[in-house]
Amino acid sequence: MQRNNPIFDNTEIAFALKNDSEMERAYFLFKMISIEPLVRIGAAATNFALKAHLPIEGLIRSTVFDHFCGGVNEEDCLPVINKMYEKGVSSVLDFSVEGKESEKEFDHARDVTLKIIEFCKEIKAIPIAVFKPSGFGRLYLYKKVSKGGTLTDKEQEEWHQVVKRYDMVCKKAKASNVAILIDAEESWMQDAVDALVTQMMEKYNTEKPIVFNTLQMYRHDRLAFLNNEHKKAKEAGYFVGYKLVRGAYMEKENERAQEKGYESPICKNKAAADENFNSGLKYMIDNLEDMSVFAGTHNEESSYLLMDLMAEKGLENNDPRVWFGQLYGMSDHISFNLANKGYNVAKYVPFGPVKDVMPYLIRRAEENTSVAGQTGRELALLTKEKNRRKTL
Repeated sequence: MQRNNPIFDNTEIAFALKNDSEMERAYFLFKMISIEPLVRIGAAATNFALKAHLPIEGLIRSTVFDHFCGGVNEEDCLPVINKMYEKGVSSVLDFSVEGKESEKEFDHARDVTLKIIEFCKEIKAIPIAVFKPSGFGRLYLYKKVSKGGTLTDKEQEEWHQVVKRYDMVCKKAKASNVAILIDAEESWMQDAVDALVTQMMEKYNTEKPIVFNTLQMYRHDRLAFLNNEHKKAKEAGYFVGYKLVRGAYMEKENERAQEKGYESPICKNKAAADENFNSGLKYMIDNLEDMSVFAGTHNEESSYLLMDLMAEKGLENNDPRVWFGQLYGMSDHISFNLANKGYNVAKYVPFGPVKDVMPYLIRRAEENTSVAGQTGRELALLTKEKNRRKTL
């Protein structure tokens, strides 16, 4: 769609925080990411080097890590957070350590999340907290609970600890008046997450949405799920919060469905996923009296649509029930131009030890190669801004 005033084309606002060397690094990284075989080889080589304890952390830290992550711990992220907030962009601190297996590691993830909620209370620039379900419990356990399998006594106790971690964090979020986003996982473990998050919403979303679930709208069943959950909440008298995203596990989902012979939960094509996402936005804006939406999207048309929907409803740009979200290191042209117009915008700022965050970084690179036009758009905007600066 042709826009008369395409606000996302303003590169001066988009890249105001990047100096010339950061612009060059960003250009180099997106150029590398645009070459799919290079991403595959680079991911394999990085995994090997880390497992073999080769001294590559410094190189990773100064390139891909510093571009897509805020730092190795919460305090390390503060310069990035403060700098972005000067331009009106808030931060969601995301402890991006994945695939852990021990109770000690799950308790650590819980404690980090509780600490982040404390940060949110004290620092206006961090209004929202987040955690990943797989950071709070074993994937196998979520999968077994999702399938309705009978848990052993040991597994029941383990699941009880998972529920306790969720409850502790959501209780703290409610007491601190801080929204808590709970990320989505693969479909075969998501049912357990959904049931648990709904339980937390019923318990803690009594005055307004505090606990947010995540809907991956490339799943063709999520719109019906949203509708049903909303109905359930209205009947029981609590609010719902949802982060809408397109999704993060498409190849894995399709491959598993084919391998095991069931219908893939993923929409047939990108157009269907786009339509699903946009329908979710419309539904939520139509029902804002009962819910809040965090639109996690790097798609310009969906961002424009949400702006239009808000205008049609006569909502203020900074209505507290509506947030736009993008990942740190990506889509600055959306984030900073929206913030410049007074919308609520938050960047997900991942952090954690370099080697522990690598699975997240590799997934980011792989996702960028699979999203048509995403990397090309980043490169075109970076080129435009570099050229603009040369004429100054």
